[in-house]
Amino acid sequence: MTRPARVVINLSALRHNLARVHELAPACKIMAIVKADGYGHGLTRVAHALASADAFGVACLEEAKELRTSGIIQPIILLEGPYTANELTEIVQHALDIVVHDVTQVELLEHADLPKPITAWLKVDTGMHRLGFLPENVAEIWRRLSDCKAVADKIYLMTHLAAANERDNSMNHAQIECFRKVCAGLPAETSIANSAGILAFPDTHADWVRPGLMLYGVSPLRDSTGIDEGLLPVMTLKSELIAVKILRANEPVGYGATWRCPEDMPVGVVAAGYGDGYPRHAPSGTPVLVNGARVSLIGRASMDMLIVDLRTQPRAKVGDPVVLWGEGLPVEELARHADTIPYELLCAVHKRLQFVEYGKG
Repeated sequence: MTRPARVVINLSALRHNLARVHELAPACKIMAIVKADGYGHGLTRVAHALASADAFGVACLEEAKELRTSGIIQPIILLEGPYTANELTEIVQHALDIVVHDVTQVELLEHADLPKPITAWLKVDTGMHRLGFLPENVAEIWRRLSDCKAVADKIYLMTHLAAANERDNSMNHAQIECFRKVCAGLPAETSIANSAGILAFPDTHADWVRPGLMLYGVSPLRDSTGIDEGLLPVMTLKSELIAVKILRANEPVGYGATWRCPEDMPVGVVAAGYGDGYPRHAPSGTPVLVNGARVSLIGRASMDMLIVDLRTQPRAKVGDPVVLWGEGLPVEELARHADTIPYELLCAVHKRLQFVEYGKG
């Protein structure tokens, strides 16, 4: 592939970030969350680089099967559990764990005739109101799962924090306290902390932590970047300048002529656009690196190209390197400019791009 837009994956940074999780939560087992194609980084690529994790979390059976086929032997947890009874046989076949969050799943298990029992993670809804059983129903669901022949003897308890990215949000402490009350007296290993919980709330670490975004070098917290938290960026979206031109004052740039030159000035065309996963709604002024120095996006990003202001880089030329996010330019910063979240940007990177990895050894 000759088009210069590409995704560079730093596997040593991924391992560094896993070590950072161990440093922050040394007594905990780690369920590395690798759903959504490893947050856009490549599912099997990420899982094999994180081989020292105790388990992996995925969204669906297809992701779990891909991991097993690639040689992953650690426990794999289906974070949304089984969708239908037809999946239970394959779940047993591939030795997968399931999250049980709805009474319909309990009923599937109660009616199932399986060759081996399945390990279940009972999810408690402590306030997010997305998935999970309400606290007052947990004891009964625990009893039903314990009595179910299709469920392994060891049952886990978990919940999910709704506002852990906000350090001062009182909801975090309310959820933690609610979960502790629900778990009291139940003989189970527990899991509360996502990435934000690991970083900001040590009292959520419990028996298991479930890092996702932080593994990829990105902070989930509103007031910091991954670098601030001792993390290293794993993904860098790179390209090059494919044209440099001088425009006159008041000449328009890009579709819709939404930006005009305030003076005679050089501009550069970068081979990357929303067809590659760069956010079309990123406004003029969004930072881009050219030759390692900051310049600004001007005009609207188009499908395969975007345009940058080169007044601070007057010697820039065709072929010069461009970083759209990653090393030297935190994806969190681009997300703030584009009024989105880093998760969306990472997951939206298009598979037409060449992925280049290093730091394997």
